Amino acid sequence: MAFEDRYGLGLSTQSETAAQRYREGIDLLQSAWPGAAQALDSAIEADGDFALALAARARAHLIYAEMQQARKKAAIARALVARNGSAREKSHVEILALTTEGQPARALELTLDHLDRWPRDALIMSLPLGAFGLFAFSGMADHDQARVDLCERHKHHYGEDWWFLTFLGWSHTENGDVEAGRRITQRAFDQRRKNAHALHALTHAMFEDGSVLDAENLIAGWLPVYDRSGLLYGHVAWHQALLALENGDTERASSIYAERIQPKINPAPPLNVMTDGVSLLWRLQASGHPVQRDVWRDLADHAGGWFPKTGNSFVDVHMALLTAMTGNWSALEARIADLEARRHQGKLPAGPVVPDICRAARAFAEENYRTCAEILEPVAADVVRIGGSHAQREMIEDTLLIALMNSGEPAKARDLLDRRLHRRPSLRDTRLRMGVAA
Repeated sequence: MAFEDRYGLGLSTQSETAAQRYREGIDLLQSAWPGAAQALDSAIEADGDFALALAARARAHLIYAEMQQARKKAAIARALVARNGSAREKSHVEILALTTEGQPARALELTLDHLDRWPRDALIMSLPLGAFGLFAFSGMADHDQARVDLCERHKHHYGEDWWFLTFLGWSHTENGDVEAGRRITQRAFDQRRKNAHALHALTHAMFEDGSVLDAENLIAGWLPVYDRSGLLYGHVAWHQALLALENGDTERASSIYAERIQPKINPAPPLNVMTDGVSLLWRLQASGHPVQRDVWRDLADHAGGWFPKTGNSFVDVHMALLTAMTGNWSALEARIADLEARRHQGKLPAGPVVPDICRAARAFAEENYRTCAEILEPVAADVVRIGGSHAQREMIEDTLLIALMNSGEPAKARDLLDRRLHRRPSLRDTRLRMGVAA
């Protein structure tokens, strides 16, 4: 009997149980719902030669930075698929294996070619999408548009599929068409409410269009059904904290950090724990709610073990802010030096904006606001190249905004904030939080 995945693509397994558990595992992985790893493990137990299940399990390991396990399973999958896999499965496994080996540029190149041949290979389609996807972390200045273009090119292959609609909607939201993005994402969420990616994408759309109360109610009604072990539990809580800050409630935002986001209690992947923690603590500090130094140090101790070296621009920027706020100048300068070396070697796709933000972080922490503004102003348009989402990158924009205000440049600060308000007309926004005069 021949088995297929949920999108009608063949699976090289003779086990009905393995095929069924694989389909379940992929849906759980694609919805960021707990149980994906267990389902994929069951598929592998039912058929130890099932290369796609091993490759998908490698992907799940990679998300949680379990690098040794990820590479081991990817290597086994490569060997297996070489013996009995179809052309599609061989390409599929190769792409996933490359992501475990730190070859994102090659993985992206093969992904785009693969999707031209097998556009309904949803797990491979997922790789360039999202705030932490291959497009976002490519260093491209137009990665928001690239995601939309990819989704639009292949959307006729997916119809009303809940997973595809989730990322089609999110891509439009991040590319500035928030009305369409919210509408499309709502269709996905209505089909499958046990879909953390859809909840997350809707929250982004509501944040961008200023529907703060809608976002608060959405999260409050949904988060209790999502287990704390879920991939995005801490990040959705981070969005709750941002909404609290939009309403000027720094105490609630601080409580959310302590109860759901801090590294001692947050089971999310290390990348999420570090970046969510840094950006929320920084925003609290910027909002006039001083963060205790031991809170910064706890996060720094945790993050330092996971991200001691450069390699991912989004990580490097957040680690620079973290080391600056803890006054670890030697670590910050070492990171900047390494970034400059990589840039001169042509190994820094996002370009000079990354070390520039790191230098600005030190100037800001030392309250040298004029220097901070002088560094950030010329590169502000290139901040998009570090990846992440608009909501995440606003932290860098806020850094420039505060630096301009504190260095005697109120007109420039107002101009910057007016551009943000045009893009995101939130009910209170930064104008109230940071005291910029109307």
